[in-house]
Order: sequence, then structure tokens, then C-alpha cells
Amino acid sequence: MTGNASRLVLASGSATRHAMLEAAGIAVDVSPADVDEAAIRDRLLADNPTVPHARIALALAEEKAKAVSAQREDALVIGADQVLSFEGRLFEKPRDMHDARASLVALRGKTHTLHSAVALAANGETVWHATADANLTMRAFSDAALDAYLARVGDVVLTSVGAYQIEGPAIQLFAAVEGDHATILGMPLLPLVSELVRRGALEA
Repeated sequence: MTGNASRLVLASGSATRHAMLEAAGIAVDVSPADVDEAAIRDRLLADNPTVPHARIALALAEEKAKAVSAQREDALVIGADQVLSFEGRLFEKPRDMHDARASLVALRGKTHTLHSAVALAANGETVWHATADANLTMRAFSDAALDAYLARVGDVVLTSVGAYQIEGPAIQLFAAVEGDHATILGMPLLPLVSELVRRGALEA
């Protein structure tokens, strides 16, 4: 690894992102960032109500990476985030099962976009970033299918925007997916791997 960074740190408590890196053979320490995601998002929207939603995902990824990097001067820190955009508005994680059902009803039979972002930070500053999008179309599933899905997965739907994790039973709700699988899971992995190789953090 080049520069002052001697190890990789993931600034996220996401088990999915950690597993993604582990599966790719990328060893990281995990140090979840303590940032106010809602405040960051709200500030960007207040400054510019038409800010591209991908920019919000990137800002969140960068702030996470910088926050941990400021405390870990020996590290190259990976920050990542994702937002769901549908018909001009952002979706947040559902507050409860009623909210989760309403989100899925809104998305049913239509296409929404996942904007994923990843950033690297060193010494408290962003040194690299990338974004990627995926377009997902849900099929026009019945109320019975929706109720069966929610009953099967339970409260796990409250942990994801859109109330689904496509790597599980939620795949039954979809008709089409356009985009890289890692992007859908919340982190553009191929650009990150390329940058880590370029920096000497992975073998070329």
C-alpha cells in the first residue's frame, strides 16, 4: 500500500458490505462511522432541492470515510452508501411494517433506481470516489404475494431502503434488474478494486 495508509478500514457497520469485501478477498477492519446521515441529506436538499440523488449517496459515503479517517491516520478508509430514488423522491428505511408495506406498494409494477457510492479517505480527506446506478423493476405482484413476503422475512425489511434485500426472498418481487450486483448491494466493487490495485493496497 502506498502513502501513509497501512491498512484498510471499512467505515460501515453493514454486514452486507463487509461480507462483499471478504468474499472478494479484501481484508478490512470495521469501524462504523458516527455521522448524522439525515442531517447530511437534509442539508444537501435544503441547499438544492434538485440535487442529483447520486450526489447525496456520494456525500454520505465521503462523510463516513472522512469521519473514520480523521481518527485512523494509519488507514485508508472505505466509506459507502446507497439511496433509492423513485419518481423524483428519496426513499428511506421504513419506520415499521406498515411503512414497509406502503413502500412496496408504491414500487410495485414500476422501476426505481439505486444510487450507490464508495469513497476512500486518508488523513481525514477524500482521495478517491466512484458512483454507480442500478435500475430495478418490480413485477405487479398481488397483495397476497406481498403479505406472504412480509410475513416470511419479518423485521429485516426495516433495515433496507425499499423494504427489500434482493439477495433473499425479495427477488420474487422483481421482474427485471439492470445493473451490477455489487452496486445493487450497496457498493460499486469493481471500481474500488481497481483503485486499491492502483494504490498498491491489493496485488496488481
